Amino acid sequence: MKQHSHCWLWLAAGLLLTLAPLAGIAQQPLTWDQVRTRFESNNPALKADSLAVDEARASEITANLRPNPQLTLATDGTQIAPHNGVWQPLAGTDLVPTLSYLHERSHKRELRLESAKDSTRIAAAQHEDLRRTLEFTLRSAFVGVLQAKSVVLLAESDLDYYDKIIAISRARLKDGDLAQIDFDRIELLRAQYEVEIANARVSLRTAKIQLEQLLNDRTPVEQFDVTGAFEFNETLPTQEEVRTAALSARPDLEATLVAMKQAQTNYKLAIANGSTDPTFSGWYTWNASNNNPNANQTLGMSVSVPLRMFDRNQGEKQRTRIDIERTQQTSDTVRAQVFSDVDSAYTQVRSDVGLLLRYRDQYRAQSARVRDTVTYSYQHGAASLMDFLNAQSDYRTIQLAYLQLVGSYMTAAAQLNLAVGREVLP
Repeated sequence: MKQHSHCWLWLAAGLLLTLAPLAGIAQQPLTWDQVRTRFESNNPALKADSLAVDEARASEITANLRPNPQLTLATDGTQIAPHNGVWQPLAGTDLVPTLSYLHERSHKRELRLESAKDSTRIAAAQHEDLRRTLEFTLRSAFVGVLQAKSVVLLAESDLDYYDKIIAISRARLKDGDLAQIDFDRIELLRAQYEVEIANARVSLRTAKIQLEQLLNDRTPVEQFDVTGAFEFNETLPTQEEVRTAALSARPDLEATLVAMKQAQTNYKLAIANGSTDPTFSGWYTWNASNNNPNANQTLGMSVSVPLRMFDRNQGEKQRTRIDIERTQQTSDTVRAQVFSDVDSAYTQVRSDVGLLLRYRDQYRAQSARVRDTVTYSYQHGAASLMDFLNAQSDYRTIQLAYLQLVGSYMTAAAQLNLAVGREVLP
């Protein structure tokens, strides 16, 4: 029994050692490219919408179908009364097979196929537009996780720094160099740091949950993480460059342009549907002809042409003509919206960059210098307790504002990418 127990223990230990590297791989932080790849393959809304493109492509098959020929079987020559006392009803009955085919004129089938292909292109452009919108939501959630992680690190760093201040103040209290009431006020401020850390960790967990929802990921939040640069880029393309890029990349604008072409095709199809389509028929019989006794086998053919006494397609012609004008107006509206989106997003990015440069080059360093100077002065009796507490508060405010501005910039950059329709800012 002991030998069997030892075997099972060794087997379990080997299994744990084997699975340990796999668990480590599964918990590696995801980069933005990895997050986007998972999103495109797992997001149910995006996957469901992609099926609409397949449905539109399947409609092309139906639009390209030709009319089926028709086979008609008829009988003739059945005797309905006795002749000279003889009753043979089936003796003279013959079967007449007739084959007919409707010939579509004016390129109706080609126009239907062209319109169906335009519908597929519109569906594909609308799918890309949905991907564009959802990827902005995904990027915002990704930035939210990075920002929450940075806020947690800042809160933990501030608490570590303040714990050192408390340790120094405790030593001063012990040496009689600090009043008990001042030490209590310093130590009470630590509760605010603890609250900030707790709130930051809750925000981080919430941001991860939102990102996992978009990825349709069921990984435990504690094991899920992302990584990426949480910074800003001060070099921006010109406004005219992003405008030009948007005109060629926005899928919703492409959809309206294809819709204009489809409207013109549908008008041509409405005109073509107003034309008459002849039906050609041919038949064969095995029956003696009353006019020609020698004609036991006969062939016949006919052409059936509808008489267009009334044009039953006038309403469709009028509707498709109006639709051309409607799609033109829609295209102009979307084009104006593209410029509005690009200009608004570009203005926000440029504003954030201007603020970030001042925070990076001036305010952050000043707040750290003021905090360290006032802390040193307070420890040596040259500054009041209120000055010390205010300096600590100002430092946290400036550092947190900088992180929030970086997050605002990255969200604005994602908004600009959304407005352009492709990535112009990383």
